[in-house]
Amino acid sequence: MDTPFIYDTYVTGKNFIGRKTECNMLGNLLDKHENVVIYEPPKAGKKSLIQQTLFNMRISGRQFTVCQVNLFNIRSKELFLTRFGSAVIRACYSTPAEYADVAGRLLAGSHFVFDKERFARSDEVVSLNWELDRNDMHTMLSLPARIAEEKDSRMFVIIEEFQNLMMDDGYSTLFEVLKEVLEANRGMQGQGCSFILTGSRVNAMKYIFENYKYFHRLVEHLPLLNVDQRDIIDHIMKGFQLSGKVIEQDLILGAYKLFRGNLWYLNNFVAICDSLTKGYINEGILMEALRMMLSSHEPRFMRIMYSLTEHQVSLLRAIIDGVVKFSATDVIEKYSLNSSANVRRVKDALCKKEIVTFNDREEPVILDPLFEYWLGRHYFEIPGI
Repeated sequence: MDTPFIYDTYVTGKNFIGRKTECNMLGNLLDKHENVVIYEPPKAGKKSLIQQTLFNMRISGRQFTVCQVNLFNIRSKELFLTRFGSAVIRACYSTPAEYADVAGRLLAGSHFVFDKERFARSDEVVSLNWELDRNDMHTMLSLPARIAEEKDSRMFVIIEEFQNLMMDDGYSTLFEVLKEVLEANRGMQGQGCSFILTGSRVNAMKYIFENYKYFHRLVEHLPLLNVDQRDIIDHIMKGFQLSGKVIEQDLILGAYKLFRGNLWYLNNFVAICDSLTKGYINEGILMEALRMMLSSHEPRFMRIMYSLTEHQVSLLRAIIDGVVKFSATDVIEKYSLNSSANVRRVKDALCKKEIVTFNDREEPVILDPLFEYWLGRHYFEIPGI
């Protein structure tokens, strides 16, 4: 069914809303051979932004090859590197004979090979035939740049859920090697490879790129701002007009504030509204749609709360109440947080669980806007929320 309210996949073209500034910034960074990192909560629009930027670049006549690797189910550097190599080679070549040739030439001296039997059995383009060493890591991570140089072309390597590499005990060595590769790539002009690293575990990505600065001055952080509310209001009103329906701007603005401009939640929400009526969309329709959304997400929210300690729940209540200075004596007493040292531990625990993050002013932000609403309205039962 053709609908303007798309939330089950990334969007480009006419369905892409706002973020022209971020698209231009990303395109300019890639044109300058920079590497880019983007970390935002799940469903914040990272993939749509990247794909729309690449779409714009193709329309303008730029030529390049794109390789994508998603690490959501990868927990070891061995699996990452074989998956990485397979994705890179598939992006540039198309036949088993070509796979064997490029692996034999550009992965020579490493323990990575093209194994005909494994390819026939499991469609694996790159296999590891020995224990992984540092040279293997360097050879594989430099493969995109070597292919780009050989083809005199540009390549963009997108690595999604980059923070998952930290699940491997030897991730620091892998990061060191990647740093060497990124440094070597900087001098390539007219061709070469740029990396786009994304992650949805915000605090884990902050640990890598802000706290420990593993790739300091080698990657440019591109933050995503909220889509302008005017763009969202226009998008929703036009979408409803296509099906002959009407909604007041104030109601859209209320939804915008509740979901903090998150387009994935908003598109999901208005798609439900669209299905509930054939005409005027009133506040009752919106409340029913919100109830339906909450019923779908509530099991996930309940699992989160069941995983928390009493002190972690208390700190969440303080955040919902608008507290920002948690170590103040009166705050510690009011919310039974015991001590300043305990407050630090609780804050760290909530960050590691990716429930809360802290902005540049050290103010707390609950990462999921619908979870924040559910906490105040249904878990803590605060009047007026």
